[in-house]
Amino acid sequence: MRITFVVAAADLSGGCRVIAIHARRLRERGHEVRVVAPAPRRPTMREYARAIVKRHPWPRRPSTQSHFDVQGVPLTRLREHRPITEHDLPDADVIVATWWETAKWIRDLPRRKGAKAYFVQGWERFIEGQPGDDVDATLSLPYHKIVISRFLGDVVRRVSGDEDVTLARNAIDGSQFDAPPRGRQSRPTLGFVYSPSHWKGFDVTREAIARVRREVPELAVIGFGAEHELPSQPLPPESTFELRPPQSRIPELYASADVWMSSSRIEGFGLPALEAMACRTPLVATRYGGTPDLVTPGESGYLVDVDDAETLAMRALDVLSMREREWSRMSEAAHRAAHSHTWADASCAFESGLRRAIEKA
Repeated sequence: MRITFVVAAADLSGGCRVIAIHARRLRERGHEVRVVAPAPRRPTMREYARAIVKRHPWPRRPSTQSHFDVQGVPLTRLREHRPITEHDLPDADVIVATWWETAKWIRDLPRRKGAKAYFVQGWERFIEGQPGDDVDATLSLPYHKIVISRFLGDVVRRVSGDEDVTLARNAIDGSQFDAPPRGRQSRPTLGFVYSPSHWKGFDVTREAIARVRREVPELAVIGFGAEHELPSQPLPPESTFELRPPQSRIPELYASADVWMSSSRIEGFGLPALEAMACRTPLVATRYGGTPDLVTPGESGYLVDVDDAETLAMRALDVLSMREREWSRMSEAAHRAAHSHTWADASCAFESGLRRAIEKA
């Protein structure tokens, strides 16, 4: 197949990493794959002014690096930051929208540009600044939808009424995200990924950590993230935080914790949860995105309701208070669950979804 991916931004985000992995694997399976993206958006003067007034981190200049470069996938960047049009795209058998705006961009393209597929990695109406009604309208466009979690499949079916949806669940690179069997740390240790975005729910994680510390004063807290700490969303007191650690360092961080905590309010999947489990760290998380697909409660971790910091803390304490043998059993179950689904499985399902798009065109 001749396959074109249309992306809103070619960068080092987790969403682009997933697209790039699928694109590389499709090329390895003999398909002709192109990725087309606008030029990076530059911060506006208003954004610089807001950073000064509100003491937010200085807006980052756009990077030309992307996961497509890392994965060796051909990428065409426009010279301007603007919507992609028919004249920017090669003829193809299938064209894949990867964000709600890109779904609008490809809506009126002629058939020679490809049968239309829509790779849905999140419900973007809940991301700050995104127009909810416009987002939902794209889910009702007559494209074949490919989703990364059962949760998103349910969203697409409910919003669009279309029952024909392909599930291509995210996976991990088992050669990168892995850790040997281990016992608990000499000092009880809890880990997290930091993000100041409201929908990531870090305020819930922070409250839960405070509750755990009341019972376990010696608790060590470690975390990492891609964004600077904001005064409105502070890190837990006496925590160790690494900003944008090298990829090789991230598995070490996961493996240095006894329990990993994640409290997103909504998420398409949540790769860090899967990565932590792949490194043999039990997960305590809210029910969002992919966590119901990953965690068997009481076996590989625990799930709690969104915004329930009290129960999140209780479940973290359950893991931290386990006997060594019990903890090792949960650690092994987390590892087994994370490694049971591979990128080869995901890419095979993704390819089937593209063929289904062609059949329906």
